[in-house]
Amino acid sequence: MIIDTMLQAAIAAAEVILDVYSRPIAAEAKSDGSPVTEADGRAEAVILERLAPLGIPVLAEESVAAGRIPELGSRFFVVDPLDGTKEFLKRNGEFTVNIALVEGRAPRQGVVLAPVTGAIYWTSAAGAMTGTVVDGTITAARLISASAHEPLRIVASRSHGHAALSELCSQMNVVEDVSVGSSLKFCLLAEGKAQLYPRFTPTSEWDTAAGQAVLEAAGGAVLDLDGAPLECGHAEKAYLNSFFIAAGNHKLAVRAADIMRRLLG
Repeated sequence: MIIDTMLQAAIAAAEVILDVYSRPIAAEAKSDGSPVTEADGRAEAVILERLAPLGIPVLAEESVAAGRIPELGSRFFVVDPLDGTKEFLKRNGEFTVNIALVEGRAPRQGVVLAPVTGAIYWTSAAGAMTGTVVDGTITAARLISASAHEPLRIVASRSHGHAALSELCSQMNVVEDVSVGSSLKFCLLAEGKAQLYPRFTPTSEWDTAAGQAVLEAAGGAVLDLDGAPLECGHAEKAYLNSFFIAAGNHKLAVRAADIMRRLLG
């Protein structure tokens, strides 16, 4: 199965990342000003090697930065070998390996793995799953499901977020903020530990595709501010996402998207 190859690719990439993480880390700045490390490049190389036998094009962050963009077609992988490089440099453990399979522009399968803790999330025929990677093997696998029950918890910081965030929290009766880095935000929603993740700042498709697949498999939704599902493969936008809302279910996402749109005028 394709998801099995994706899982093994993520696990192999995590091993490379932890090798770099165990020693002094040097970072360089990419053309957009974002940091990149040895771990980013090495992890992406491992993932590309593992996925290659499937013969499916791969849209990968570091390859795109180097100008290597394949003809994607209607089915392709979207890869962020190290999502949360700033978290990686801070050594707080809140960074992930992201691998998604996109079909018809929609992320259908996804794997998100946090190398430091071994926490892994993925899509399956039964729904969204989580477990822990121990010595290269997934243990304690279980189904997870998103929640839209109030009182609502939001994955964002009111003090460091967009000016509209505080008003969104007020209008939606949010009672608690939950702060976490990288695509783990989607995973908190998929586990029902939070219900809302509004994004008022830029992201790229490789930042969101795998987490979106996992959250949607758990019963959640990821919508742009017009209420349409977030999609991948937008070369004309340099693979940048519009602002979006991720939520515990579609109804909650539509409600939040409407409020966000009005707040932004």
